[in-house]
Amino acid sequence: MTMQFKADGLLLRAVDYGENDKIVTLFTAERGKLTASMKGVKKAGAKLRFAAQPFCFAEYVFSERGGRNTVTGASLYDGFYALREDVGAYYAAVAVCEGCDKLLFEGMESPALFLAAVNALKEMCSGAPAPALLRFFCKALTAAGYPVRAEACPVCGGVPAGRMRFDMEEGTFLCAECGEGVPASESTYRALQAAGRGGEGSEDGTVRALRLVRAYFLRKTGEELSALAQFLAL
Repeated sequence: MTMQFKADGLLLRAVDYGENDKIVTLFTAERGKLTASMKGVKKAGAKLRFAAQPFCFAEYVFSERGGRNTVTGASLYDGFYALREDVGAYYAAVAVCEGCDKLLFEGMESPALFLAAVNALKEMCSGAPAPALLRFFCKALTAAGYPVRAEACPVCGGVPAGRMRFDMEEGTFLCAECGEGVPASESTYRALQAAGRGGEGSEDGTVRALRLVRAYFLRKTGEELSALAQFLAL
């Protein structure tokens, strides 16, 4: 029996399958992360070619049979085409999609993460990608249950300043003399504090904070963010 359904989805990744098809991974608002086939989309002039492109945000139409999904239609909301015109914005956008992909399992729903991803891509189209990327990962890690807390030191209750440490297990900053952890700078702390409030830290602090987030993501999930590493290497 074949069932059809629709879902708003963001394309996270696509891989070639056969001569003309692709297998896509979509993050949908209604059904979470889904894998589906898209037939004939590698052909020139294919009707759904746009829907298999990076960062496509669309209403997808699916046909499900025997537990396998096939995309049969799509109506575009936003292709975020500006992200493909700048290498930094491109890798930042790929890092957003990669982060979602590695935080979700098939069928897992996360409305907060979905909204954070779409909003991050919109922000990156019109502004500097690094602050938007940091804000995204703060929201993504919180949604996954691994928040980064740039607050008072959990040991002494004071506000960390100058040299400090970051506890990779608890996701908290500590005063240098209050505990163990990896060394961290005040600019990193300030950037993450600003990002958590929807703001923006210094340029240097934002880059340092993204490096810390990459290491923290790896520690908590066991997954490397290769696109974020490439973004930071630019």
